[in-house]
Amino acid sequence: MDACYEINDPSQILSPSLVVFRELLEANIDRMLEIAGSPQRLRPHCKTHKTREIVEMQVARGVTKHKGATFAEAEMLVSAGARDVFLAYSMVGPNIGRAVQFRKQFPDITFMVTADHAGSIRALGAAMQNEGQTIDVLLDLDTGQHRTGIAAGEQARSLYQLLAETPGIVPGGLHLYDGQNHQTDLAERRQAVLECWRQASEFRDALAAAGLPVPRIVAGGTGSFPIYAGLDDKALELSPGTCVFHDVGYGQMFPDLEFQPAALLLTRVISRPTPNRVTLDLGYKAVASDPPADRRVVIPDLPDAKLVLQNEEHLVVETSQADKYQPGDVLLAIPRHVCPTSALHKQLYVIQLGKLVDCWDVAARDRQLTI
Repeated sequence: MDACYEINDPSQILSPSLVVFRELLEANIDRMLEIAGSPQRLRPHCKTHKTREIVEMQVARGVTKHKGATFAEAEMLVSAGARDVFLAYSMVGPNIGRAVQFRKQFPDITFMVTADHAGSIRALGAAMQNEGQTIDVLLDLDTGQHRTGIAAGEQARSLYQLLAETPGIVPGGLHLYDGQNHQTDLAERRQAVLECWRQASEFRDALAAAGLPVPRIVAGGTGSFPIYAGLDDKALELSPGTCVFHDVGYGQMFPDLEFQPAALLLTRVISRPTPNRVTLDLGYKAVASDPPADRRVVIPDLPDAKLVLQNEEHLVVETSQADKYQPGDVLLAIPRHVCPTSALHKQLYVIQLGKLVDCWDVAARDRQLTI
């Protein structure tokens, strides 16, 4: 195991648990700032960590604009010092009322959401107007992922015009998340990302020519972040997320990214059922289960590990080194997908210089805090 992951005394750490190595976390945040060029260009997404203390680190470095996907995340961001919060989600159902409540509860916070449908825009505008409130709304653009948003074009222009005409709503710009760009080859990814940017920037220019304000374009995720960062456009806001923790999945998919996994899973051996098997207390209630079952974690100290069985509270590993381990022994595992993994843990154990120094609440892991 790399020396940067040393834990001098893990005896007080429950397992399975998510442990954060502070030096690596801070290095990842600093690298994010270095790529962006300035904190003013950043609007990092908090969905990976959901933790006040990490937002406070970013705020202390001058990052005032932040992004989330749930109202719990939005509240957490405000409690950590964020003054400009973008909830990158379209408001429907009870969330319309929650948006009104958020504006009333935090009147001094810049608060924005997305929309991609006329009905949602009208409903949100009516709710805001009825309470004497306004809210900035970004039009969500679909550049090829086909998850949310609308393709740039005449229908999108009509929706943006509706934002400008709807009482209670202020047109806030464009949101572009190009989650479809998973090209491992950097040149291929750059070409695909720049095509997404072309669609958004040309659409922005057309809106501006029609007299419609487009104050910002919030663009990208971790994989496309360095490419957008290379663009010179005053309206562009960069929104990486996963890079603060990083993980195996992004490390393999985007080898050009200079981040290091900072959040690992501490697990213990609980059984030795066969001569070549080690059973760990690392079930799928402790690690994201969206990657394939045989690739959910990497265990650096067991490079030949084969993940053969996982249940709610167990992970069975086959390895030629099984005879080195007995029940109670500690191992560290790097999750393949850290974002949903962090949401499975109530607390993060913080390691600094090999010592357990703190526990941080994963404050926004719930769907609701007070709003």
